[in-house]
Amino acid sequence: MPSIFVSIINYNGNKDTLSCLKSLEELKTEGFSLEVVVVDNGSKEVFEADKNEFKNFKLHILKSDKNLGFSGGQNLGIKYSLGKKADYVVVLNNDVLIDKNLILELLNTFDIKKDVGLVCPKIYFAKGYEFHKDRYKENDLGKVFWYAGGTMDWQNVIGSHRGVDEIDNGQYDDLVKTDFITGCCVMITKEVFENIGFFDDKYFLYYEDNDLCQRAKKGGFECYYQPKAILWHLNAGSSGGSGSILHDYFITRNRLLFGFKYASLRARTALFKEALRLLIFGRKWQKRGVFDYFSNNLGKGSYFS
Repeated sequence: MPSIFVSIINYNGNKDTLSCLKSLEELKTEGFSLEVVVVDNGSKEVFEADKNEFKNFKLHILKSDKNLGFSGGQNLGIKYSLGKKADYVVVLNNDVLIDKNLILELLNTFDIKKDVGLVCPKIYFAKGYEFHKDRYKENDLGKVFWYAGGTMDWQNVIGSHRGVDEIDNGQYDDLVKTDFITGCCVMITKEVFENIGFFDDKYFLYYEDNDLCQRAKKGGFECYYQPKAILWHLNAGSSGGSGSILHDYFITRNRLLFGFKYASLRARTALFKEALRLLIFGRKWQKRGVFDYFSNNLGKGSYFS
């Protein structure tokens, strides 16, 4: 029987984390054992939960005295899970609601596709969390895509979510390889970690999931989108979302880190020119992101100073 561990980061989000755990309590778990690890990632409000409240899984709570970011926090949960003999680790955001068949369908992918190393579900915006709330009819809510696979524009070093903002009419119902997975929810086999390592702590937040994908592919593990597995995302529940200074800083810095590592020479040249423009004309935290990349101030960088 496969042993599956779910790794969740809590960072000052006790309400969302408890809601996520209650959602996990409704999962169908036939054919596998389930344990859940919550990494309390340097939160100001300490996370506590009654472990006896959950009958569907065994709950573990790990505490970090400092904020390790997404990469470091998840690495802590993943390493703990592997130490407990996990066969698969599900990296999961705390700001999600889960369909009861989620893990069963993700797990089935490993039987269908022998080259899979990482698999992501179909992810909708949770009702009321859409980017363009006035665009949709009431009965469309809960069926608006947040992620239906990832596509990379390598010429411009820009990743995008396939189907984002579209209403689900069955257009993305095929099990397919995807350019990258999202760290919002991904099941990863233990062999991936054993062969390529963990999330790169240089990123701290953003692009660490795509970096893991590129390393996995180089190591012979493919990334898949599984539409039968379903999740609802309370978008940007922990980071403030696109346009925030946190987003400006980490997306700018980490796109440079990612692009100069994986993109073509032509794309890297264009990226360098773009970085120079941001240093002159960018917003404050975009400028700081560029400066920190070129001065090798990675991980937390300047943002939390």
